[in-house]
Amino acid sequence: MKLLSSLDEILILVIMSLGKNAYGVTIRQKLSKVTGKEWSIGSIYDPLYRLEEKGFVRSEVTDPVSERGGRSKRLFFVTTEGNNALSEHQKLRDELSAQNDGMILDV
Repeated sequence: MKLLSSLDEILILVIMSLGKNAYGVTIRQKLSKVTGKEWSIGSIYDPLYRLEEKGFVRSEVTDPVSERGGRSKRLFFVTTEGNNALSEHQKLRDELSAQNDGMILDV
C-alpha cells in the first residue's frame, strides 16, 4: 500500500474536482479556499512534482494561450494509480474509524 500524506490526499481531490482546469493557479486557489489557508505557488509545485514522481498524477504543458499573454499552462491529471492510492487511503481511514467505535478520550 502506498500511503498518502494529508496534503497529497487533498491535492489529488482538488485536481479531480478541477478536471481539465487543474493547473498551478487554479489548484492553489481551490486549495486555499478549502483549507482556509493561503498557499504560495511554490508550496504547491513541490508536492505536485512529488506526486508526479510517484505516478499518482501526470502533467502536460498546453500550447500558449492568448488570455495568459501567450504563456502555456501545466495541467495536472490524476492517474489510475493515484485514484487507486486515494481509494486505499480512504478504505484504511474507514477501517480505522470503525475500529475506534466512537471512543474519544478527553485528557
